[in-house]
Amino acid sequence: MSAWGTRLIALVAMVIACGIGARAAWVWQTNAYGKQLAEQTGDYGRQLAEKDRLHDREREEAAAAALNQLAEQQETRRALEARLQDQTKTHWKEMNDAQQAQARLRDRLATADLRLSVLVDAGTLAAKGCDGGVREATSTTGVVHGTLRAQLDPAHARRIIAITDEGDRGLIALKACQAYVREVSK
Repeated sequence: MSAWGTRLIALVAMVIACGIGARAAWVWQTNAYGKQLAEQTGDYGRQLAEKDRLHDREREEAAAAALNQLAEQQETRRALEARLQDQTKTHWKEMNDAQQAQARLRDRLATADLRLSVLVDAGTLAAKGCDGGVREATSTTGVVHGTLRAQLDPAHARRIIAITDEGDRGLIALKACQAYVREVSK
């Protein structure tokens, strides 16, 4: 064999050795980097799983807080509704009592058990020179001694009682509305 033949074999052997070395380095590097990548992926997966657990826990806590707040609001609403219902019962009781009192008053006026009268200014009548057919009250229940009172016609008395009845109902309704607004605006 000649020098060239030996060199050629050495060159081929060296190329083959370099190829085998490169292949071995490639395989080793692939395994090493694959391991690192697997570890990183595992770490990243664990980090993602941990973040998901934390996020799920936060969502559950937020949902629980929202449910608690809703329960508190519902309880507050129930309490308000109960107070308003009590006020409504009180309002209707007051209204019914006022109507019954007015009905008794109308009945007493109708049976002549009660007569309405008004105070008359004696100075004005004397200045006009007449007594106007008005006599002093014979009752001892008067507040001022010697005052002149004039009895009202029963029809006028009924109209006055009807007006006061409407006024009483209006005042009771106003009181109920004010109580409602106070309760709702708390």
